[in-house]
Amino acid sequence: MAGMSEHTILSGRYELLGHLGKGGMAYVHHAHDKNLQRDVAIKILRDSLIEDPEFQARFLHEARAAANLAHPNIVTIYDFGYDNRRYFIVMEYVEGTDLKSFILRNNRLPTEEAVDLMIQISAGVGYAHRAGLVHCDLKPQNILVGRDNRVKITDFGIARALASIRPDEYSEIVWGSPTYFAPEQAAGASPSPASDVYALGIILFEMLTGRPPFVATDPVLLAKLHQVAPPPPLRHLNPAIPVTLEQIILKVLSKEPSARYRTADQFGRVLSSFARQPQPIDQPIHTHSTDPPQNDHPPHSELREVTYPSPIDWTAVVLGLLAFIALGGLIPLWLWVCLLYPTCPLNTW
Repeated sequence: MAGMSEHTILSGRYELLGHLGKGGMAYVHHAHDKNLQRDVAIKILRDSLIEDPEFQARFLHEARAAANLAHPNIVTIYDFGYDNRRYFIVMEYVEGTDLKSFILRNNRLPTEEAVDLMIQISAGVGYAHRAGLVHCDLKPQNILVGRDNRVKITDFGIARALASIRPDEYSEIVWGSPTYFAPEQAAGASPSPASDVYALGIILFEMLTGRPPFVATDPVLLAKLHQVAPPPPLRHLNPAIPVTLEQIILKVLSKEPSARYRTADQFGRVLSSFARQPQPIDQPIHTHSTDPPQNDHPPHSELREVTYPSPIDWTAVVLGLLAFIALGGLIPLWLWVCLLYPTCPLNTW
């Protein structure tokens, strides 16, 4: 970044040590707090946005929104400053990597690890929901994974206060990441905690399969896929995924917000319950093999059906015999009565 280099000192206190990454709005540096003698991360607003009042306001909004969230799964904000025409945010330094790089390095994660990470993410996002904030831009790039596998959520730059969201609002400008935002966000409708839950479902899908459910180079097409296309079957992409977990994710990826879990806390509780239950060994899905499925049972010709004689129902036998005797006794009586009358057809013999 122009004018910034290693060993630059901001506000006479924060010494920049190296570049960590960048986003659409800012650069992130590894730095050292000379006063408190600790490493920190510093996010500095891009040069091209320094004079833009809208982005200045968003940058300050991010600092204030995250500063009010004290949770072990949310990056802690330490300071906000302005020095040498630079706006910057000082935050907790997480030694590790972002979740996107973590997924790319591992291709796809084991089910247990992916669920554990998502439970942590849901805990942090759920805390934000309880504090009255919708993140609105959840994606693997905004989630940090420490060396101890502790998750930290960052980048509340477009977070919305629930109290400021009108149910009937509509915007032609959609903020967020097209790969991860919810169908209602793609349509310009108001976000809700269920919108964040949808993004969590996309992230979990990617952790388990190595790819997001919807892929397109055109953002408009990608937004349309979120609104109308069903996600591909997870177990076709990764047969090791338990059926129960697949059903949970498909619920989270429902097009209608009311069909999903309402908050990240609820989603986290469902995943925690899933993680505690012993999982059955599901029959793997074979998508390419033309061989007939293997059967551990012997062929039908080797199966013998064992039958046992039914016990004699003596009650039925006795009742049947009495009915026969009764019917047989009535026939002679009928013949005798008939012969008493001249018109009886038997008298003609």
